[in-house]
Amino acid sequence: MSLASVTVRPLRESELNALVRVWKISGLPYRAKGRDSLASLRRQRSSDPELFVGAFEERKLVGTVIASDDGRRAWINRLAVIPEARGRGIATVLIRYCEKVLRRRGRRLFCVHIDHDNPESMNLFAKEGYRREELIFYYAKRDREDY
Repeated sequence: MSLASVTVRPLRESELNALVRVWKISGLPYRAKGRDSLASLRRQRSSDPELFVGAFEERKLVGTVIASDDGRRAWINRLAVIPEARGRGIATVLIRYCEKVLRRRGRRLFCVHIDHDNPESMNLFAKEGYRREELIFYYAKRDREDY
């Protein structure tokens, strides 16, 4: 299938199980009892449904991304494309879709966290004009390990 046959749109609540399937098939870490539980995903989506995005080929969900907007920065999170659909530009389309939505909100700074062992994502975002910020360190405090 060509990229022209891909439809990108916000996900419906009824499609959250399919979002989780894409994550699992894609090898994205999934914390079913924590921040990735269906209850948590429903809450997150209900607060900003426009930023839970899917890429579909016909009716099949082949890629997903969750963007967020903290009022100052835009974040691209949880980008995943199923293995058989990779290499065709679907991830790029998802990134650009989120940037467009977030630009309409006035965001001009776009950020992403990438695990150190994910060179494919590093290369993808670099091709899209993202650069590694050498002077910023990421720290996290978790109330539970599944978050």
